[in-house]
Amino acid sequence: MGIDEYGGGQGPQPDVLVVTTNDVPGFEVRQVIGEVFGLTVRSRHLGSQIGAGLKSMIGGELKGLTKTLVQTRNQAMERLVEQAQARGANAVLMFRFDVTEAADVGTEVCAYGTAVVIAPRA
Repeated sequence: MGIDEYGGGQGPQPDVLVVTTNDVPGFEVRQVIGEVFGLTVRSRHLGSQIGAGLKSMIGGELKGLTKTLVQTRNQAMERLVEQAQARGANAVLMFRFDVTEAADVGTEVCAYGTAVVIAPRA
């Protein structure tokens, strides 16, 4: 897998800055909009399930499942950014992912954080 297949995150100049920190150096929070989240649930592909079962016997990375999880996390993050932007935010602070099993049929990924409006410090 290439770097694009197992990486994620934002590009160099995002419309909505997403950070895992409580603040952004050099900026102040002008308005707290509130919690935003992006949610997606992905079912497992039968082929990757079989491959994962076989791979688990001999060890090693489950590349099919890794790729699916990366795509799922990226989609959840995109939805979070869309929600923040729609509510008038230009940043999301305290960004996190939550990943859980969804009734044994897939993986639920929730990206969440606090939508805010930030501005450079005067």
